[in-house]
Amino acid sequence: MLVCLTAHQRSTPFDSLERLSTVGDDLATQLSDVHDSVRGAVVLATCNRFEAYFDIAEDAELASPIPAMDAAMEAIADAAQMPYRSLRDNVDFAHGNQVAHHLFSVASGLDSVAVGEDEIAGQVRRALESAREHGVTTAPLEHLFQRATETSRTVKNTTRLGESGRSLVRLAVDLVSPRIDDWARAHVLLVGTGRYAAAALAALRAVGAEDIRVHSRSGRQRFANREGLVHVTTEDYAAEAARADIVVTCTATADTFALRAAEHAAARGDGTRPQVIIDLGLPRNVDPDVALLPGVDLLDLETIRLHAPVDEAVTVGQAREIVATAAQRHAAARRVHEVAPSVVDLRSFITGVLDDELTRARRRGDSPEVETALRHFSGVVMHHLIARGHTLASSGSGTAWADAIRLVVPEPTGTAADDEGERA
Repeated sequence: MLVCLTAHQRSTPFDSLERLSTVGDDLATQLSDVHDSVRGAVVLATCNRFEAYFDIAEDAELASPIPAMDAAMEAIADAAQMPYRSLRDNVDFAHGNQVAHHLFSVASGLDSVAVGEDEIAGQVRRALESAREHGVTTAPLEHLFQRATETSRTVKNTTRLGESGRSLVRLAVDLVSPRIDDWARAHVLLVGTGRYAAAALAALRAVGAEDIRVHSRSGRQRFANREGLVHVTTEDYAAEAARADIVVTCTATADTFALRAAEHAAARGDGTRPQVIIDLGLPRNVDPDVALLPGVDLLDLETIRLHAPVDEAVTVGQAREIVATAAQRHAAARRVHEVAPSVVDLRSFITGVLDDELTRARRRGDSPEVETALRHFSGVVMHHLIARGHTLASSGSGTAWADAIRLVVPEPTGTAADDEGERA
């Protein structure tokens, strides 16, 4: 059974999301060990969501996923240093094929602040890769996440959501653009050089920003050199942050704020020159008190979410139809997979009967045409029975077909040839 636990921007307080963003990269490994029924786990953590996907055993003794989910929430709450009840009250659950529908929507950007965002598909892919590297994924989780990637690609290639290059960064830049007289003349400071920095840089250049400097809190200059940007040293950082018209922070270094109110106020002096700060970090990169400084406008993820525009209904509707169809196909494929053991048993039985009949035919000295006819007949029978099983499984009746196979196919207590010899 697939189960998903999710905390996202619509239902979870920002402070809770901020705490969840601090959990370690090895959380999937911890979650795979929280209960005997958990066979595998994948964790997807982005700037607006935290999700954990589980493959739960469906053995009779471990039929209910509730004990496993309780144990998982306790582990997550402990890792995020937040009360268990606070986590429990602010997460949603999905199970069965609801999990596929939810993840396919997430991967396609339909559950994002910026609907249709580009980055989420890569984040979904990397979540699976991380679980794979830690050895905690399973075949059902692999299939689920691979189908999610395929679905997001289909949505991007067949709807207008794939035309706009949407992202949370672009949404933030669009929100502040009315406050910028001329992007080409604006002094921009980009704080951070990780995966999100490239998206931020692309969004800034798309609106015409030219004077862009970058500061790495870890001192790395590779990003600046590769992109042809001026690297701001630690010694010059405070002055550059005070001088900038726009500061965009997207650093994963979470031990301290990248911008503190008192230090930034001192660097700015007595001036009240307008300045826009976009904080894309989770946890926050910027001290919230910076918003109290004269002339400073601070947009963090919570503010951006509240001001996100409503997207085109027709385009989103088309994307949702693609997602729904993909989820239905995934469910049908899973149901077919569930009857695979009975298919194997049926194949083995028919193959065994065929081998016995061929042995008798050779003993009788029958012609080669008899062997050809027997092989053809058994193949046709096997094909029709298995095809019928797959059809019934796709419609949700696979269990009845599997039960019938178990009833008809005898236990392997001996071959037909042995029985024949005994009767003789």
